[in-house]
Amino acid sequence: MMHRPVSYKRHRFPPEIIAHAVWVYFRFPLSLRLVEEMLLERGILVSYETIRRWAIKFGADYPRRLKRKAPSRHDIWHLDEVVISINSEKRYLARRRSGRIRA
Repeated sequence: MMHRPVSYKRHRFPPEIIAHAVWVYFRFPLSLRLVEEMLLERGILVSYETIRRWAIKFGADYPRRLKRKAPSRHDIWHLDEVVISINSEKRYLARRRSGRIRA
């Protein structure tokens, strides 16, 4: 099913700010007011109601893109270093494997 590209025309904020606000809202379990505060810390004054409208208008595609691909048996996992506890003593386990991660 083909979707039309989303148009950011006639919006006060640049598409990068809108996309970041919507992405943060859907990616992390944050309220609209917390997203508003995060943007305010970056010097962007926007209300939580505006973020809610952006999420309704532009956010339909974000949850779909955020769903991760299920791992297959052909994927190669790379593990650099892990800290484990054995008998209350911390041990470092390092393992390196070469290979390619398949998409």
